[in-house]
Amino acid sequence: MANGVYVLGLGQLADNTFDWLTDTIKAVLVDTGAYTVNLTTHDFLDDVAAGARIATATLTGKTSAISGSSWVLDAADTTFTAVSGVESEAVIIYKDSGAEATPPLLLYIDTGTGLPITPNGADIIVQWPATGIWTLT
Repeated sequence: MANGVYVLGLGQLADNTFDWLTDTIKAVLVDTGAYTVNLTTHDFLDDVAAGARIATATLTGKTSAISGSSWVLDAADTTFTAVSGVESEAVIIYKDSGAEATPPLLLYIDTGTGLPITPNGADIIVQWPATGIWTLT
């Protein structure tokens, strides 16, 4: 799989069901051996088996900007604290709602510097690209 956008999450972002800048947006490190992505049918966090979720962190310093004919979503580099467990091959970004069945999935990232990563109990810092986490065109 390559990086992609979850259909429902994109729709909810586009129709202002949630707001990238003001809502709590989280990233979760994912073991793809325990999760097979489906950008069309997977819509909420409960589609990602709990055993596939290695560590979760909240995105801070989020920005949203128009660049030419594109919309760029970004955030400060993200720290996952004291991560242990199996190798993580992907990162999923979602809006946190506080309940398993309702947090919409937004972005699936499995192609990037540092992926896959094997936790060793230390912090894992995800450095988002200088061009932004995601560009919607």
